[in-house]
Amino acid sequence: MHRRSILRRTAVAGSGIGTLSLAGCLERLGFEEESAWSNPPLVQDRPDAVYLPASTEKMARLGTATGDEFAIALGYTIPHRFWLLAGESNQVDVQPSDSLHLMVTVWDRETELVVPATVRLELVREGEEATPVGSLWPMISQQMGFHYGDNVELFGDGTYTARVQVGPLDTDRTGAFGDRLGRTETLTVEFTHAREDVHDLGVEYIDTQRRGTREALDLRTNDSMPSSRGQPLAELPGDHLGTADSGDARVGALVLDAERVGGASERAYLAVTLRTPYNDVMLPFAGLSATVDSGGNGGGSERTGGDEDGGGTETRESLTLTEAVDPTLGHHYGAESDVLSTGQSTADERETTITISVETPPQVARHDGYETAFRAFDDVRFQAQR
Repeated sequence: MHRRSILRRTAVAGSGIGTLSLAGCLERLGFEEESAWSNPPLVQDRPDAVYLPASTEKMARLGTATGDEFAIALGYTIPHRFWLLAGESNQVDVQPSDSLHLMVTVWDRETELVVPATVRLELVREGEEATPVGSLWPMISQQMGFHYGDNVELFGDGTYTARVQVGPLDTDRTGAFGDRLGRTETLTVEFTHAREDVHDLGVEYIDTQRRGTREALDLRTNDSMPSSRGQPLAELPGDHLGTADSGDARVGALVLDAERVGGASERAYLAVTLRTPYNDVMLPFAGLSATVDSGGNGGGSERTGGDEDGGGTETRESLTLTEAVDPTLGHHYGAESDVLSTGQSTADERETTITISVETPPQVARHDGYETAFRAFDDVRFQAQR
């Protein structure tokens, strides 16, 4: 399916920024662009995991903008393929008229936390009518991390204004984010496009012997924008249950008082992180659930919903983990829990098993090296004394 057909069908009605195709615009202006783009080599026999791609594209910055709550960075590289995940993996190839691959990173102005939001783009060439590009794809790449992007057609060289409509967040907001990041802002970046500048970026090729090995390119850092790398789990508050690998993603779990994220004071909060290996980049737009099993110890009191077993009580709790962002925890999936409540007495302490299931894989587009990973997940289990 053609990329722009998908864009038109996934538009959000009434957003104020449309999703009209740019196909044919150059021809209507009497200008036909000959494309020099071609897809770089694709690693054969790729593992069902993160792998080192055959090449990587150099990047350039176009500018940044800051609003009342959100901030953005706009960048580009040469047009290149990527994969959409909509049931099955669909490869999107470069079209002859593509001018560049446009990328937008969004973060909270106050905490500099990169966040998943609704992102739409409109391009205006000086002295001309605005051209709606539409909703950009949420994406992950090994060097760019989590961002929004697409291969975009421009009207040739000149000065452009990118109007980027950001917000609200596509997740729950906990902690100090509870009353922030819930509205829409439009941020603008003016830039000059010259086709030769895009061509000059070029491609860096990876040594043939390393291509396809289970590793990743380093995440690029830039002073003009924060990284989408998650904060180290050891630095997060709460009781840390550990990490486990599933679907080649890294799953982490911790338990803290629900009151710290705006919940009930007598309950616990289970927070689960889902990140890439090697670079610890967040994996948003997934569906997770958890099952909490608390076993009897022969002397504990019966709890609601439990079954007697040898004089003790077994309690099972099923949780739907909601995607959320928190200024301290960062991006995670979480839910309040009765069974994990820290209000039990010491005599009632019991072994608790927490089973995490990824029901829906992260619904993000992927660049080379990520397209075969994060698709099929096995359950992971953590033990806790509560």
